[in-house]
Amino acid sequence: MRSTSFLSTLLALFATGHTVFGADAPITDSNDSSVTDGSVTDGSADGVDGVLLNYGGSKYRCKCYPGDACYPSTNAWKQFNSTVQGNLLVGLPPFAPCYTSVDGVPSYNAAKCADVQANFAGEQWTTDNYIGSLWSYWTNDTCSPFPTTPTCTRGFYGNYVVTAKTKQHIKATIDFARNNNLRLVIRNTGHDFMGRSVGWGTLVLNTHSFKDVTFIKKYTGPGGYKGGAVTVGSGIQGRELYRLAHAQNPPLVVVGGECPTVGLAGGYIQGGGHGPLATLFGMGADQALSFDVVTASGEYKTANAAQNPDLFWALKGGGPSTFAAIVSLTIKTFPDLPSAGIILNINSTHTNDTDLFWKGVAAFNNLANHWVDNGMFAYSEVQAGRFHMQPLVGPNMTAAKINTVAKPLFDKLKSQGVPYSTVTKEFSSFFDLYIDMFEDEGSGSGGITGGRIITRQDVIENGDAIVNAYKTASDNGGFIIGHIVGPGHGAPVVDNAINPVWRNASSFSISAIPISGNAPLAQKAAAQNAITNIIGKALREAAPRGGSYVNEGDLEEPNWQTTYWGANYPRLYKLKQVWDPKGVFYARTTPGTENWTQLPDGTRLCRKA
Repeated sequence: MRSTSFLSTLLALFATGHTVFGADAPITDSNDSSVTDGSVTDGSADGVDGVLLNYGGSKYRCKCYPGDACYPSTNAWKQFNSTVQGNLLVGLPPFAPCYTSVDGVPSYNAAKCADVQANFAGEQWTTDNYIGSLWSYWTNDTCSPFPTTPTCTRGFYGNYVVTAKTKQHIKATIDFARNNNLRLVIRNTGHDFMGRSVGWGTLVLNTHSFKDVTFIKKYTGPGGYKGGAVTVGSGIQGRELYRLAHAQNPPLVVVGGECPTVGLAGGYIQGGGHGPLATLFGMGADQALSFDVVTASGEYKTANAAQNPDLFWALKGGGPSTFAAIVSLTIKTFPDLPSAGIILNINSTHTNDTDLFWKGVAAFNNLANHWVDNGMFAYSEVQAGRFHMQPLVGPNMTAAKINTVAKPLFDKLKSQGVPYSTVTKEFSSFFDLYIDMFEDEGSGSGGITGGRIITRQDVIENGDAIVNAYKTASDNGGFIIGHIVGPGHGAPVVDNAINPVWRNASSFSISAIPISGNAPLAQKAAAQNAITNIIGKALREAAPRGGSYVNEGDLEEPNWQTTYWGANYPRLYKLKQVWDPKGVFYARTTPGTENWTQLPDGTRLCRKA
């Protein structure tokens, strides 16, 4: 047995959180007792089967954590570090250099703290950090970049991180987690609203270094598709790939996310993947031609229409970090095309009349089907007194064409007396529009999210009720991120795991309430209740034919299995038992995770014994 100071002792050897284990690092074993966490445990540990935990009158079998007899010894960690060629890091929060210590580990570094404070708000800085998370709520916000105390704790950041450089590193990490019954988190960019890139006491597999990109003039693989394609490493990000695609001769485009730092091949496409070209070409998952992966059993597999077709189907929208770890992905490419965009604002500089403001929001959103019928996409932000739409994207349109398509909106605003400001731009390529008109998101925000896929029929029958649901969000301290997107317009028949509701969609709305990760539990509970039972209820009632989206949803979504995947869920659940029967991969509210829970307060990952 080892003492509860085991981890702190080990961390002290690597105070900055960026130092790898040296092959000859002076790590020694210590004798210790089992960790306690406020619950009742019998202290037993049956090897890699984990710790038996008695909690709330039920027995659970949990993953292994520091202090448990089943947790790897220091020598085992050293050997593992050798296996991954020195790429094992101690996991400390990104802001640790600004603190005297983290969990008792000296961590202050003036130069690194200056870098943190200058750059932490930037998306790219955070995604390039080996452990950072853009949405800080699920980390518990234990450290901020501007300390008010000399120390902080690591919260829900992982204990160790493997910054994988080869597929062998991915395999070794999965094998080590499986063989030692450790909770494994897969982290690429940390672009994650739902806390799946972090986890208490975890081993983190970081795939951000996989940046290889190979363009294919004519795809010759299975499935019948013969057009252009590109194979990308799992670490490639949207803007990186857009730049490379645009540099081809002739220039190309792919279906990627609206946010430029989203990792294309990871959780984005495994969740489904919407974005600016999804109305025209279909969801990101609709473009997938082949995956190279490492499975939960540590096997290298190719999944496409001919090889492991069941896994191929599940990876196309069946849930992030669920069925395998992605090494590389091959997707379709398309010729770049001229595009035009519109920016529209209605805010307090235009009017303080609340009724007039919401009429303006309704005028835009009630045209959702019209926008989709024209192959368009829009990104908007809605909160009390502020409607910011940037941009409304018109692929293959000129400025004159997009203004003609938008005329019903402008006429409606004029007839209702809604003041607004607008700008129209045209570009020789979608890439130029994307770089010019899409705005980077910030980093370091915290909050709880929900969301609703809204169908064409719901817009026709309940358009004003949907806008009233947006108002409910505003009235309860929240806001809406709106997306006009209709993947069924561009790809009406595709055999994959995404929620079939997407085929009838004309918009998707994220609801969110800002709240700090270190807020009192009562405040967190109140915010969660508002997201699920007030705002979420209003959206469900206004869009009863819709569903929700696993990448941007509510972790407390009622009946999440059906709401996220519809009739596809039973098949996905069965495939999870085939490809990951031991639960090596875990991301909350994905197939098979109803068998697991985090006890107590989101810490130990356990399932009923």
